[in-house]
Amino acid sequence: MIDATVMATVGFCGEWLILTCDTKFLAVHSKQSREPFVFDCCTAEKKRKDTKADNSDGATSEDTGGDRVLAFAVSPSGKLLALTDDSKRLLLFQCQPSWRCISTRGVVRRCTSLVFSRAEDEVLVADKSGDVYSFSVEQLEKEGELKMGHLSMVLAVTTCPNDKYIITADRDEKIRVSHLRAPYDIQSFCLGHQQFVSALLVPSGHPRWLLSGSGDGTMKLWEYLSGRQLQSWDLHQPEASPDSEADKDLKPAVCRITSSPDGHHVAVQCEGVSTVLFFTLDQEGEERLVPHSRLSLPCCPLDMTFDPEGRLWVLMDSSEATLQIYRHRQNSWERDVESPDLTRVTEAFKPLWDTFEPSARTTSRFEHLHKATFDNVTVYLQKKQQRLEEQKRKMGQNANGTKKARKETSGASSS
Repeated sequence: MIDATVMATVGFCGEWLILTCDTKFLAVHSKQSREPFVFDCCTAEKKRKDTKADNSDGATSEDTGGDRVLAFAVSPSGKLLALTDDSKRLLLFQCQPSWRCISTRGVVRRCTSLVFSRAEDEVLVADKSGDVYSFSVEQLEKEGELKMGHLSMVLAVTTCPNDKYIITADRDEKIRVSHLRAPYDIQSFCLGHQQFVSALLVPSGHPRWLLSGSGDGTMKLWEYLSGRQLQSWDLHQPEASPDSEADKDLKPAVCRITSSPDGHHVAVQCEGVSTVLFFTLDQEGEERLVPHSRLSLPCCPLDMTFDPEGRLWVLMDSSEATLQIYRHRQNSWERDVESPDLTRVTEAFKPLWDTFEPSARTTSRFEHLHKATFDNVTVYLQKKQQRLEEQKRKMGQNANGTKKARKETSGASSS
């Protein structure tokens, strides 16, 4: 999720469904009729002045920004949740035995992505300048420590299952695999995308593989320790019509890759496309990533996530069926409209959802990340042709002037 251009997102923290939009995040228990937890970042403790803060993002060290939630992450056990907001704060919550904020710390710059280590002893936070900081989960007052940096904005960060490697992706199409405890020691690069890398996932049950999505409209499967690309899929959708002539060469960016708890199913969402693509991961077969099906939706989804049971929850920009559940039955994905879990969650979050402005729910995440391309050869040839035509025109004018002068001279001689 990108600075100041976030949209509504969903996730699961254990059996709690998490929804973030604008300045709020909401937690609703999907299995029990428990009191929902609502937190507004506008009411959070203001971060202390950080004299080390770099103000390159155009704000002073005491600037409170707009309090919008920029990104959140859930710990592997589902007991902790961390989020960052537009006021450059990192907030840590625990959900057991009840929800409460246990830490508020300042970050140097606005953040783009974050992830818990698998040991849950630290939160790794990436920011818009390309740095990644580590914040302790055990020492709640300890400031963040700089772990590593890229030369461009880091858009996604994840770790491998044994916490040995940290994997980061940036706006310059690069995926870097580094040793978590010694990030200066780079294990490999995964290179091949043509635009910014917007999504990373080490799928459940497949610790050697990495899935990546990009603004070039592709998803790739890597053996990340060696940096070897195993497969690539072009996810271009004909239905995603460009808004302008300048957008014709832009493909829908991959905004979400998520896998079921058993690691067998992978769902892929592209921005501005009303279709969810499903793949299956087969570790035994020759084709490791196999297309399964396409799920057509009534409108473009805002976000999606799998729950602990392997059901896919889809957040829609719709006033009628805002949340939808899809279950895998008989080798196809079918909508579950009679789920009591869906009824329970919808009743709790619908009143809050209706208070959000539509613009706060649907703002593009990647609008300004596509790099402009310039065809210098075509421009050069066009200018050269213009020069040649201008030279011919001038030569023609000069030739006509010379003929006219000769006629006038000849007429004067005859008289």
